[in-house]
Amino acid sequence: MAVVPSEAESSASRNFPSLFYSDFLRNRFSAFYFFSPTKFLSNFTSPFRSSRRRECLPLPVPSNFLHSSINNTNGSRVHAVLKDVLERVLKNLHLIQKNLQFWESIAEQSDNRKAYFMIFERGPRAFMGETVNLLRGCATQDSFLQNLCQSASDHIDERISVLSCLRCSLAIFLGQIYAEVHKVGEGLITDPENKLPSLLGIINDLFSTLEASIGHLHATRQRDSSVDGTYSTPLLFEELPKINQDGSQWTDCEIRDAINSVYHNLDKLESYICFLVVKHRKPKRITQHWVQYACGAVGLSVCSLWLLRHSSLMGSSDLDNWIKEVKDSTVDFFKDHVEQPILSIRDELFDTFRKRHQGIMDLEEVRLTSESLHRMLLAFSEQTKGQKFPVNASDQKMLEIVMDRYEKELMHPIQNLFSGELARAMLIQVQKLKLDTETAMLELNQILRANEINFAVLTALPAFFLSLLLIMLVRAWFKQDTKAEGRGRIARIQRRLLVVEVEKRILQYQNYVEQGLERDAKYTFGLILYSLDRLYSAVKRHAEASREWHSLRQDIIDLASPGLQTNHKLTVTSRLESVYDCLLPVLKPR
Repeated sequence: MAVVPSEAESSASRNFPSLFYSDFLRNRFSAFYFFSPTKFLSNFTSPFRSSRRRECLPLPVPSNFLHSSINNTNGSRVHAVLKDVLERVLKNLHLIQKNLQFWESIAEQSDNRKAYFMIFERGPRAFMGETVNLLRGCATQDSFLQNLCQSASDHIDERISVLSCLRCSLAIFLGQIYAEVHKVGEGLITDPENKLPSLLGIINDLFSTLEASIGHLHATRQRDSSVDGTYSTPLLFEELPKINQDGSQWTDCEIRDAINSVYHNLDKLESYICFLVVKHRKPKRITQHWVQYACGAVGLSVCSLWLLRHSSLMGSSDLDNWIKEVKDSTVDFFKDHVEQPILSIRDELFDTFRKRHQGIMDLEEVRLTSESLHRMLLAFSEQTKGQKFPVNASDQKMLEIVMDRYEKELMHPIQNLFSGELARAMLIQVQKLKLDTETAMLELNQILRANEINFAVLTALPAFFLSLLLIMLVRAWFKQDTKAEGRGRIARIQRRLLVVEVEKRILQYQNYVEQGLERDAKYTFGLILYSLDRLYSAVKRHAEASREWHSLRQDIIDLASPGLQTNHKLTVTSRLESVYDCLLPVLKPR
């Protein structure tokens, strides 16, 4: 059964000729000012290069190479070429890896999930094509599902095969260049005249080897392919100019021609990889979720028509009334739960002096009432007992004397009211009641004033929770913690997984070396460099913030060194996981 190509693949096929020729014209135009001092590193762009230049894994050259190459123009040119080749190969390798991981994840799923992917996640054109095939009449539903699952397996396996071949060839190419630069690193400082020609010649041979390893993909796709029928031109790299390749010193013109040849081959490689990856890349997000987006668009259209029906355009005032009600409710909510509580808190905080002065006045009144009561008790007790009481006598003891006298006077209330001490004792009790009332009112006033801020805060709690929820949503949207470069728990876990991946590939590399599998060892070494590059870019910002970048950077460079023993590399990976703050495990809250 024929597989209907997705819209993303068909559009990529139609746009590829314009993309290829635009890149070609741009590269040809850049040749006129290639060696301009300010344009040297920015002229050769690729379809996958962004405007922001990301720092990649450093070249395995001595630390004093850049200082020694200041007076050596050819050395600085070759260093720039090698750095650019390394950066662009790593970016292309990362693009291939992302798409390959997607197809591998689809391949590991069940047949029903693969069939669902073929029908619903490759765009509306594929959905219509598969629906037509179903309605046209397969013999039974079982045979249709069986054919669809087989078609899905072929569709996925082809993409995995092509992308795996590309990844393998690029990883080997990357590892060989890195190893060769590591071999001649010291020689670029001590004997640049002889090392530069040999290094450029080795790079030319590596391009030829790469052409032989991935050039067959073009012919294979022409014979049998389930994707669109537009094909790229064959991959044909330029040979290095046959000039003085016997080890003698090169002239500046010859080195310039050799560098131009390297860049031209790199541009052709990127154009070729661009074509193959676009043909075999994963569907775009909008293509995978086009059913949900279509349902959302339909729902939005229905909602828009409903709103239009109740709007003033159709002669209805419902929408205006609803908007007014929402506006009034929002204003009332803002006044009741935001403005008034804030004003209350402000008054409580900034009117402290006024309230303190008022409290002092109330306290002064209570003090005067208490002193008056003390004097009345003192005079009554001295007259009743006929003795002198000290000035600081206890009010409670004197009040007991008053109560005893009051009880005796109540034996003859009418007589003692006019000629006894009954009236005086009653006045003292009235003064005591006044003092108790003023004291209680003062305490109650202090309690109410102390809780004014609490009442205002309780009123503002709904607005506070809404603001907190909004802040959390905005923070989650800006944080983007799904990548290893992030700051959260998921990003930290992904950085640790990168270290684990490097450790596994180091062991795998050593196993291949011991078994004598040279090609597999080269391929694994290239993947080690790729993983270290992802780790390098993921931890750089965090390590600089914690002031451990210098040591961490050197450890990553040591892990990439081809000459370092495996035991020492495993020791370095253990140190990465246990020492550096940006790679420590996340502590779970208790």
